[in-house]
Amino acid sequence: MSENPNHPKRPYLLERTRNIGIAAHIDAGKTTLTERILFYTGMIHRIGEVHDGATVTDHMEQERERGITITSAAVTCEWVQHPSDGVVKLYEKQKQRINIIDTPGHVDFTAEVERSLRVLDGAIVLFCGVAGVQPQTETVWRQADKYNVPRIIFINKMDRTGANFENVFQEVKDRFGINAVRILIPIGAEEDLIGQIDVINLKAVIYKDDNTMGSTFEIKDLEGDLLAEAESAREELLAVLCDSDDELGEKFLMEEEITTTDIKMALRRATIANQVVPVAGGSAFKNKGVQFLVDAVVDYLPSPVDIPAAQGQEADDDEAQVLAETDDHKKFCSLAFKLWADKYVGKLIFFRVYSGTVSKGDMVYNPRTRKKERIGRLIKMHADKHEDIETCYSGDIAAIVGLKNVKTGDTLCTEQFDIMLEPPLFPEPVISMAVEPKTVVDQEKMAIALARLSEEDPTFMVKTDEETGQTIISGMGELHLEVIVDRMMREFKVACGVGKPQIAYRETITIASGGEGILKKQSGGRGQFGHVVLDVAPGTKGKGLTIDNLVVGGAIPKEFINSVLAGVRLSMTNGIVAGYPVVDVHVNITDGSYHDVDSNENAFKMAAILAMRDAFKNAGPILLEPVMDVEIVTPEDYQGDIMGDLNRRRGQIQEIENKPRHAVLKALVPLAQMFGYSTAVRTLSSGRADYTMKPSSFEQVPQNIVDELTNEYAYAS
Repeated sequence: MSENPNHPKRPYLLERTRNIGIAAHIDAGKTTLTERILFYTGMIHRIGEVHDGATVTDHMEQERERGITITSAAVTCEWVQHPSDGVVKLYEKQKQRINIIDTPGHVDFTAEVERSLRVLDGAIVLFCGVAGVQPQTETVWRQADKYNVPRIIFINKMDRTGANFENVFQEVKDRFGINAVRILIPIGAEEDLIGQIDVINLKAVIYKDDNTMGSTFEIKDLEGDLLAEAESAREELLAVLCDSDDELGEKFLMEEEITTTDIKMALRRATIANQVVPVAGGSAFKNKGVQFLVDAVVDYLPSPVDIPAAQGQEADDDEAQVLAETDDHKKFCSLAFKLWADKYVGKLIFFRVYSGTVSKGDMVYNPRTRKKERIGRLIKMHADKHEDIETCYSGDIAAIVGLKNVKTGDTLCTEQFDIMLEPPLFPEPVISMAVEPKTVVDQEKMAIALARLSEEDPTFMVKTDEETGQTIISGMGELHLEVIVDRMMREFKVACGVGKPQIAYRETITIASGGEGILKKQSGGRGQFGHVVLDVAPGTKGKGLTIDNLVVGGAIPKEFINSVLAGVRLSMTNGIVAGYPVVDVHVNITDGSYHDVDSNENAFKMAAILAMRDAFKNAGPILLEPVMDVEIVTPEDYQGDIMGDLNRRRGQIQEIENKPRHAVLKALVPLAQMFGYSTAVRTLSSGRADYTMKPSSFEQVPQNIVDELTNEYAYAS
């Protein structure tokens, strides 16, 4: 990296830039917190509320109607740490730029969190002060671990009845096994929440309940029990930092004076290294604790120059590692992490610049397609608002208008920079349903709409069933597909009907078996001849299809081996139990024979398919169904009714955890039994229980269900 990685024309220095995400379980207060940050940074002049459908980042109609975040929204704001009464701040009076991505909390939209965390430098992870660690928060935490994203924890909703900061703090430490340290402890709880203890500065921050919406606060000296609590937390913080940070640990051992600035710098280094996680508490909705949380973002989360250089590989060599250093003077390299169909400007490509700069009118190269395209417009996003800009610099997150052949996860760079960055990884869809246009006119419009939506969302897939001719859409859950159908109507004016959701069943085998396939056709002239002998055996779970070619002596000529492999793979698309794809099978191709004149590629492909079907018949084929990991949080009064309902749905209770005033039930339930569960659980609990589910595994289907499905398959065939 050069001595000064900043371009002379960039509006904000790299070290004064923060790219952060706000992530958590659904309804933990992410959008509410984002709205407060935008208000206190002066980006908006009136606070909007989620329940009123008036927030900046929830700009889609579906988000405002449902009161949930569906798609991640990027906003940019400026922040200056305010000097106040001897409180030490690392970046006082320096204007900072903070790029924020507000992410969804619903499991159906987990892809939005995945791709956001892939390109962010830090994150605020929210926990509810009452519910504590919730299932989707655990998923978010694992996603952040995967991309080594430094984090700050904000324990929100401390104004709610039953909120307990210390309980949640301890649960977070125990559940994730992390070095969590308190830096801002709430003063009071529930209706008595009045402010925060600033642990490092040993000060009290008291927020005024006036018409300034939390903009005014007072810094006071701590006394009595609050001072004792702060000193105890500070000692605990110092002990953790001395163990985690060599520089501070050496000062401590040498008995040198440790200043407040020393502690803050050590906490910054340890947070960026993912060795320590600072924890703050407050209430975004009640406007208490947000400003000092933003100060903590600036003080402890990394700038683009604080994180390791982005690592990629050469386009033609998977083994050759290439680095993209955060430096405006280096070659341009970026990652396209999201596509979005904007109703005003068309296709938007959100991208993160890792090195170099790019300007409007520049040519960018896509190593995947080996093609160059010219950038028409560069846009800085503020949720659904656009601001045209001339240049993007290292560390920037912006959007491009005008590129056509780009997919989520593509690297965009200069042609002279041979690099492909690692794309974000997305889970496979678990639920499918049939859609059909209501009129002939809608047929073509529906195809265009589905193509656009599947391009935007890597977890939404579209295919045509070759047997029935139906258009099948697949996604992460009922709500996911419901939103897709709703968007087709509102954004593309396509009216379509939906069929009963189809389960993504799979088939596999349980025992080893052999099979032989012979294709022999003679019709006076050149005929068809192919002969394949193979063995099948249960494969490793989750590995899919593995194949070994054990043919020796030229029994099958080399030029036909690829055709045999193609036939084997094709046979895995339709099993013999009920016609579903076959998974986790190992195949050994052992023998065969050929004819000098009549053998050809197609004959060996068909022979391989016949051999596979022959082998499957005696390999103990079984049907598998997707099983979901379901977690229900319910008041204890309804626990028995909900457990009984889960048993009726073929659910297996895995764990029951009793917390103050509520119980957490964890169960494995077949996806086929979970349709309409949101209505059922609300009915059983008078609307007081909540649940989340995520894919767990594929398990064997009971025989009575298999009989029903095979009868349907036989009838359809």
